[in-house]
Order: sequence, then structure tokens, then C-alpha cells
Amino acid sequence: MTEMEGCQGGAEDLSLPRVVIEELRERARRAGSTVEEYVLDLLTRDEDPRKAWGRYLEGAVELLERAEAELKSGELRQASEKIWGACALAIKAHALAKKELRLESHEDLWAYKNEVAEELGSWVRTAFKLADSMHKNYYENLATKEDVEDALGEVRRLVGAVAGTLEKGSGTLGRA
Repeated sequence: MTEMEGCQGGAEDLSLPRVVIEELRERARRAGSTVEEYVLDLLTRDEDPRKAWGRYLEGAVELLERAEAELKSGELRQASEKIWGACALAIKAHALAKKELRLESHEDLWAYKNEVAEELGSWVRTAFKLADSMHKNYYENLATKEDVEDALGEVRRLVGAVAGTLEKGSGTLGRA
């Protein structure tokens, strides 16, 4: 048995057999997503989108916190993947909250980020592309610390802007 990544800092302990973790990682890789994003997609698949978007946004905020911790400890690859995950979850939260639309692929994310950019500004496309470069960095490990810091700053801005927009529309952050 192995403890799954991310179950720390007051969260309940979760132990899963290695085969389960490896299968989750493989399925997430095939889907072009992080494990966290993949699991959230599974958990919210049958949930009312008006409730599910908050889970995505909460996940994005937590991934940003974890990315910052990974960056501070010099784990650039891990920080990079969490930055990408936070970006993807924020875009998915927006799509669910605004259009009750579930984004299921990288292609969906690339297309929908333009709708977010129409609402929030063209800088969203740049933030998204920086986050996508962090997804690639997870596999290639070429980015410098400064590159990761830049991407983290822009994705933090994106998550904050999406949260602000969605909170105004719903009056609350999180599950309804």
C-alpha cells in the first residue's frame, strides 16, 4: 500500500494499493490531465454543474498552494504539473458555472479558454499557454525556476480572476 500524493496538511489519510495509483496516473496521462483533475472529473461527473464548479475552483486553489510549496523545495517538475492542473481546473470551473459545460479534453480546454479571455481579457490566453508549457515541463524537465515562478504568478492571477467572476455570479464559493 502507498499513500496517494496530496493527502496532507490536515486531510484524511488515504492509502491506496500501488496498482490503483499507477492506473490513475496512466488514465490521467491518456486523458492529458493531472491525477487530481482526472479524479475530480470522475467524482463530479454525475453532480449538478451548479455545485461541481466550486469543487474545481477549490481544487485549483489547493493546487496553487501545493505548487508554491514544490517550487520552494526545488521540485520544479512537480510544481509545473500542479500549475497546469490549477489552470485546467479554473477553466473547467468557469465552463461549468457559466454554461454547465463539462470540458473533457485538452482540445476542449484550448477552445474554451478563449471564452474566458473574452470575459476577463486577452492575458488569459498567455496565462493558459504558460500553464500548458508547465504541463510539458513535467515530462521534459527543461524549465528554469524563473520560468516556473512566472507561470505560477500568471496562473494565480487566472484562478483569482475566475474565482472573483464566479463568486459574483453565485454569491458563494464552493458547493451550493
